[in-house]
Amino acid sequence: MEEETLVLIVGAGPAGLATAACLTQFSIPYIIVERENCSASLWRNRAYDRLKLHLAKEFCELPHMSYPQDAPTYIPKDQFVKYLDNYIDCFNIQPRYHTAVESCMYDEGRKRWDTMARDKVTSMVVKYKARFLVVASGENSAENIPMIPGLNYFPGEVIHSSRYKSGSAYSGKNVLVVGCGNSGMEIAYDLAAHGANTSIIVRSPVHVMTKELIRLGMTLVQYLPVNMVDSLLVTMSNFVFGDLSRHGIVRPKIGPLLLKSNTGRSAVIDVGTVGFIKRGMIKVLGGISKIKGNIVQFEGRDERAFDAIIFATGYRSTANSWLKNGESMLNDDGMPKKIFPNHWKGENGLYCAGLAKRGLAGIAMDAKNIANDILSTIDSMPT
Repeated sequence: MEEETLVLIVGAGPAGLATAACLTQFSIPYIIVERENCSASLWRNRAYDRLKLHLAKEFCELPHMSYPQDAPTYIPKDQFVKYLDNYIDCFNIQPRYHTAVESCMYDEGRKRWDTMARDKVTSMVVKYKARFLVVASGENSAENIPMIPGLNYFPGEVIHSSRYKSGSAYSGKNVLVVGCGNSGMEIAYDLAAHGANTSIIVRSPVHVMTKELIRLGMTLVQYLPVNMVDSLLVTMSNFVFGDLSRHGIVRPKIGPLLLKSNTGRSAVIDVGTVGFIKRGMIKVLGGISKIKGNIVQFEGRDERAFDAIIFATGYRSTANSWLKNGESMLNDDGMPKKIFPNHWKGENGLYCAGLAKRGLAGIAMDAKNIANDILSTIDSMPT
């Protein structure tokens, strides 16, 4: 079976939906395919219960649709999913679910992208032919769990944070959280709040902020130099939290906003984790050297027994597993070669949305840029 379209969008997460909406605004035809059985599967199926958007709602809107006026400043997961459902209805987006892209290659002679996809329910193969291709499969396509000697023989539970829902199942257990980003810190808090004996590994320097400080910083940076805003944020964070280095948390030398801009690494938005650490309810540990049975050995020869290990170690892109001519845009890790804000465009009508580690605001920018560029290209094409 073959099907032609002007634009093929791969992925129906927020990035794919935003791109579809922007194309709709210009009446540009497209097809959007999604390997899962729903849109935004990360948010629906792989997010813990207490999750809220870490940034204020004004920084988390998709193009052409605001949140309801009565929406809280920090949107809970379920309300964000409802927002996405309303977004799909508003722009009449019709993703083709259960459609897994197996390969995609640019046909130089015909000037088009030939994509082979398989219906996961019927096993039917569909060949899509498109002038433009948008990679919106996300930077969170596959779980990333590091290789640790002895991990395969750990007798307890080992899960990625994408499968974590609530700490209620871990009450009274010794649980190790690996990873000190927002997910790791919040999961550690949730575990401790439910009575688990919680430890967290903190290896890298990390900024800890309140959500109000980050909102203030993102507002001020629109009017003031980023170094000035970062200096203010660090000073206020020190006032709020004090010196965290004695608790095993070291602050990076680069300010939080500049660090995010340069590396994509976000500051941790504290939900109460720091207070639990200070009270001894969460133990901060160093890196793992190896695992023997249920005993985890840490750098420095410290040893502790655990019943469960939760890896909040992020995700990786899988775009390179199916995209065969993406070297103009993506590196070996399936992430953009070019730095923001020039990351979203490759050659021969190839684009990516949502791969800049800029959150929902970055997704909105990508979607608008892509739709505008496709419109400009179409207008310049000979009739």
